[in-house]
Amino acid sequence: MSNAPLRYASTVILVRDGAQGVEVLLQERSGKSESFGGMFVFPGGKVDLHDADKQYEAIYSGHKDSDASAILSVPEYGLAYWMGGIRECFEEAGILLAYDKRGDIVSFNDTETKQRFTAHREALNAGESSLLDICRREELTLATDQMYYYSHWVTPVSQPRRFDTRFFVCQAPENQEPVIDNHEVVSQCWINPAEAIRRQQEEGFQIFFPTIKNLEPLCQYQNVATLLQGVAAIVEFPRILPLRKDADSMIPLIPGDEGYIHNETAETHY
Repeated sequence: MSNAPLRYASTVILVRDGAQGVEVLLQERSGKSESFGGMFVFPGGKVDLHDADKQYEAIYSGHKDSDASAILSVPEYGLAYWMGGIRECFEEAGILLAYDKRGDIVSFNDTETKQRFTAHREALNAGESSLLDICRREELTLATDQMYYYSHWVTPVSQPRRFDTRFFVCQAPENQEPVIDNHEVVSQCWINPAEAIRRQQEEGFQIFFPTIKNLEPLCQYQNVATLLQGVAAIVEFPRILPLRKDADSMIPLIPGDEGYIHNETAETHY
């Protein structure tokens, strides 16, 4: 059994309407990455103490910490998960989920604005600036109201690195395009959820198991509008901890699967 500490994390499933219906953004993690190396996942990462800074409360839209905490069933600092997801999206994908001072989602259509925010992102990734600094300089309000809570996954205790991760769904801004950082992320693609699963099953497309399971329910939607309606209607968010039935099992089980029994001795790698 691993004694690795449980780290809190936030992941954002960015969605858009494409030629083949709904598309999601998947990013390939560097093979040198400490977590999920070589796998395709959604943008996301660890929620840190800075994400819980009370100063952010003045620039959140649509949520109070008490409301967010109630949604996540935590006593406080629930909004830190929304904050962490927004920050990670900007760091890893260059997508900033925020409103400008006119109340519009930030647009990177003009060259000067795009260059300015590229510099902001580089400073953020270098630790020379915080997202709070950027929001104040650009007079931004974080678009927490655009992020819909979707699922809750926990890494089994046997893993050397463990995460307690909240997944969110958000429509990708129309006037922003994702740009990889060539550090943690080495490639990316917009892809229909069903096509991603087909490629994983038939072509060896390397998708992390929780990513696959979070993609599966999205296959039923034909457009982003109905998808967001469906996600917004979710009221129960079970804590999902994948387990293998035994050491020889190839596919992990999750709550609801036949044979799933949660006990510490059964928790093995997924």
